[in-house]
Amino acid sequence: MTAERFLVTGAMGCIGSWVVRLLVKAGIPTTVLDIAGNPHRLQLIMTPEELAQVNFITGDITELPTVERAIQDNNLNRIVHLAGLQVPFCKADPSLGARVNVVGTVNLFEAAKRAGLKHLVYASSVAVFGLSEEYPEPILGSDAPLKPRNHYGVYKQANEGSAKIYWLDDQISSIGLRPYTVYGPGRDQGMTSGPTKAMLAAAAGKPFHIPFGGRGAYQYTEDVAQAFIQAARMQIQGSPVYNMRGSAVHMSEIVAAIENARPDIQGQITFDPKPLALPEDLDDSALQAALGPQTKTSLQDGVKATIEIFEQAIQAGKLTV
Repeated sequence: MTAERFLVTGAMGCIGSWVVRLLVKAGIPTTVLDIAGNPHRLQLIMTPEELAQVNFITGDITELPTVERAIQDNNLNRIVHLAGLQVPFCKADPSLGARVNVVGTVNLFEAAKRAGLKHLVYASSVAVFGLSEEYPEPILGSDAPLKPRNHYGVYKQANEGSAKIYWLDDQISSIGLRPYTVYGPGRDQGMTSGPTKAMLAAAAGKPFHIPFGGRGAYQYTEDVAQAFIQAARMQIQGSPVYNMRGSAVHMSEIVAAIENARPDIQGQITFDPKPLALPEDLDDSALQAALGPQTKTSLQDGVKATIEIFEQAIQAGKLTV
């Protein structure tokens, strides 16, 4: 059996930092390729001794030779591609967003092909879908029509198309995973980061207003990271893309979970009633069938764990609020 050697792009981000954490704790050699220089999210959830085991490469995924060298120089054989700019950054600079999110993803596939690798996993998004009212069914399956409403969603749709072509032309298989709203330590930016920011405020005993409401699916970041690692290990045919779900709840339930973990901030976490322009719920049965039963941390447990990590980080001086 060939020993695993993972490449993680976007490891300075929320999901990426948890992927790295899980791999290191399992003793798996891990190489990180990221343009960001500040590992503060990794430092939030990993010890200095754990971080010392990671091979850090500073590089830009929009540069194909950089990606090629990272894979070939380190003899890597598993790829988890998470690098990308989120909704607000794609809106502010669509050209940069396209280079990072679309060209960067093509570069990962192309570098994998040139290195002789036959599989990778990458992050798509619920943003490939439209509004709930655009669909006759209340819960969207993985095969629901794609109707993105922002640049970010369009770029993710393009990546799903590129993955299909790399399978058809080069027989490089892939799995695309579509997270919905990921929450947990490290989720400090992006359109749907409000609930996690509210948990951080609660850990500090401060009020916070979440700028959206309504129903949605919420996934604890460690569960999402585990799914990406599992998908990177799969031997499959094709380029399937799967919805991820977690807990489908109303924002009022998230606030209640925060207040349950920190009763002293009762009434200090509020939210805007207007929902996001996204479907209310997703069907993840295709993911469960393909990868097997997925870890699904309950909302109460995920919120509690998040607040506890934030409290410890604040006490240790790793976070200021």
